Amino acid sequence: MDILLELNAIRCQHGDQVVVQELSLLVRKGELTSLLGPSGCGKTTILRAIAGFLPLAGGEILLDGQVISRAGFTLPPEKRQIGLVFQDYALFPHLSVAGNVAFGLNNLPRNDALQRVRQLLAMVGLQGLEERYPHELSGGQQQRVALARALAPQPRLLLMDEPFSNLDVDLRERLRREVRDILLSQGVTAILVTHDQEEAFSWGNRAGVLFEGALQQWGEVFDLYHQPSNRFVADFIGQGVLVPGVMVEPDLVQTNFCRLRGDCAYRLGQGIPVEVLLRPDDIIPVPHSDIIAQVVRKEFKGADILYTLAMNDGMELLSLFPSRSDHKIGEKVHICINPTHLVVFPKEA
Repeated sequence: MDILLELNAIRCQHGDQVVVQELSLLVRKGELTSLLGPSGCGKTTILRAIAGFLPLAGGEILLDGQVISRAGFTLPPEKRQIGLVFQDYALFPHLSVAGNVAFGLNNLPRNDALQRVRQLLAMVGLQGLEERYPHELSGGQQQRVALARALAPQPRLLLMDEPFSNLDVDLRERLRREVRDILLSQGVTAILVTHDQEEAFSWGNRAGVLFEGALQQWGEVFDLYHQPSNRFVADFIGQGVLVPGVMVEPDLVQTNFCRLRGDCAYRLGQGIPVEVLLRPDDIIPVPHSDIIAQVVRKEFKGADILYTLAMNDGMELLSLFPSRSDHKIGEKVHICINPTHLVVFPKEA
């Protein structure tokens, strides 16, 4: 495993307030990862510490095996070979597109710098716009310029702080895919900070979930969804409902309306009261079944409809039906509950 970035028990403070506490993670070379969490959880603080704008109160940061930050030592940002892309683009308004991209290439001969600028603008689809100024560009074009500028000095690591959040939904999704493809094709290692779980899931294979300055889980995005490490991750990632039950066997839970069997990452003893997480994709519509629920709410999502279904005991579940299955509020529907992975937590007192 070729590690580029290593955070070892880092701690960040603003005055006496601890913002990030004992956080550790590894990022491999060529990997696209993300840091995900609600506002104020410490995502941007971590990025600033990696970039060298914020000193560490504890722990250390290594880039390609070299210590770049520890308590009492901070390698200056300009010596880290780290690129940054911000939410507000941060382009220089008095410089042209070409001038913005060339800003970090002062160490190259003029002809080499011009060639590098042309290469990057072609890569991000902005050929022919070299002489335009930022105010003459759309938001998507400005973000492409910001990306090209960050990639121009060939950084070892690219940090992206909610770079797509100022764009409308359709453009945000399209540009995210395009930027992702560009970075993968160039073998760039990048960390994306976002509060949008869909963005984190589509960005790369691994992500970290943060809450109150602590890393709750770091790993494959598949595992974050199907095997959350705690209740916060289970609640924050995806949609779902925690249903009370009792452990019958290591892979079997008895609930009020059925028995649920599936792979269980956590081993709990027989008879233990638990709560099992049921996602909308665990609740499947079927023509006939012993489990009948009543539609109490519906939310059209295009290809799917998200239904809130009331069970006989009053418990409400979420389920995604194909949009051709259009049921009215109050209508009874037949369902089966078929979780592939059992996510269970001991019932809280």
